[in-house]
Amino acid sequence: MPTIRGKSLKAIAFDIAEGYVVVNPIFLKHLDHESLKGIYQELMRAQIEIRGEKFPQGDTKAIRWRNTRLQRLNSALMILKNFARERKIIII
Repeated sequence: MPTIRGKSLKAIAFDIAEGYVVVNPIFLKHLDHESLKGIYQELMRAQIEIRGEKFPQGDTKAIRWRNTRLQRLNSALMILKNFARERKIIII
């Protein structure tokens, strides 16, 4: 099972959602093809899991936090897709 910096890919995906890890081309440069595919799949799973949680009706702070996490995951996915496209790596 691939790991990044001693953490599982699932843990990295949720760290990205929480804002502890920032995805950029420098972060992705050291990853091999298998790790890129794995992190892409875990980011998609994390996004689905967050969307599957009960929507916090009436709680503005919780709604903002949920949307921020989804936005971080979405931007990480876009950066990852563009990085893979530039390197001619098929991740989907």
